[in-house]
Amino acid sequence: MATADDVKARLAQVSAPDGRPVTEAGVLSDILVSDGKVYMSITVDAAQAQAWEPVRAAVERTVRGTPGVTSALVALTAERKAGLPPVASHTPAAARAPGGHSHAGHSHAGHTHAQPPADPQKEAPGLPGVGAIIAVASGKGGVGKSTLAANLALGLAASGLKVGLLDADIYGPSVPRLMGLKGRPEVNGRMITPMQAFGLKVMSIGFLVEEETPMIWRGPMVMSAISQMLKEVNWAPLDILVVDMPPGTGDAQLTMAQQVPLAGAVIVSTPQDLALIDARRGIAMFQKVNVPVLGVVENMSYFMCPHCGTRSDIFGHGGARHEAQRLGVPFLGEVPLQMSIRETSDAGLPVVATRPDSPEAGIYRAIAQSVRDSLAGRRSTARAAPRIVMEG
Repeated sequence: MATADDVKARLAQVSAPDGRPVTEAGVLSDILVSDGKVYMSITVDAAQAQAWEPVRAAVERTVRGTPGVTSALVALTAERKAGLPPVASHTPAAARAPGGHSHAGHSHAGHTHAQPPADPQKEAPGLPGVGAIIAVASGKGGVGKSTLAANLALGLAASGLKVGLLDADIYGPSVPRLMGLKGRPEVNGRMITPMQAFGLKVMSIGFLVEEETPMIWRGPMVMSAISQMLKEVNWAPLDILVVDMPPGTGDAQLTMAQQVPLAGAVIVSTPQDLALIDARRGIAMFQKVNVPVLGVVENMSYFMCPHCGTRSDIFGHGGARHEAQRLGVPFLGEVPLQMSIRETSDAGLPVVATRPDSPEAGIYRAIAQSVRDSLAGRRSTARAAPRIVMEG
């Protein structure tokens, strides 16, 4: 297998715009190599982004041609220096991001503001052959978001829809284990063929790295990876693509809001106050970028003892419902803290697919039906994703 030193040695052959070897220009990030896959970024001043795009392409070609390398992801990150105006408007659209910090077709930086695009369909086109894209998000980790996303996708598929599941949780990809999938997807040219399980098309960064490999990635690389899994995967034909988002309100969420017109977001929270504080942030973030909040799910809502039948509200109860009512967004349902859900998830046998007649599966299917009804009600007034404008 290739090493980072092997890749860097090859890159000495690539010239920067000023003629120096790109390895001497002080613009390369650390080179990460995992099982033949190489990830890196090039960081330049925003005013030079257009001149560096051909270099980025040459770097990617050179990396791909390095013996032992099977694929490469090279992001161009253009950072506007403090106090400088945005890149001039005459820069070709294909070479600039809609803000001051751009890479691989998307942007991020210090402060963010959302404004409607001049031409929504042109600025934020949907994925070809994909009817609607919904995000499953949470303000914090550990609330059962991935389990909800997987069973929601299966519940939608059980209603007769063609459904895909994208694991965009770069730092903690758990969908491969939840869906009982191992191995690597096929790559044809630049397009990846998603893997399949229980009737779903599935893609995750977890298919491309070892399960115990830490994802020590900076924002630009995370955003580039999400963009690649959205646009370089053969998703079509799908009625709905369910995206399991990483927790929080950062780069990944902004990338999704900018790259594709999200039909809506489902927010997952436990009933406890600490989780609800973060859930509020998630709801506010999606509303700020004009993504409809399809509803809130209260996960781990209660525990029913399998031996005595006594119900215990371990994390409190009803907090997510009350919060949804307070914020004026739909409440989609309560999912109990149930051993069968944990057991089937750990075994890669999600409860909706493998125990369809169980009460737990019925809860997920009811949530899926509510999401489907909400999508149908919003379809005629759906808005495309906003352009995220960055100010350094």
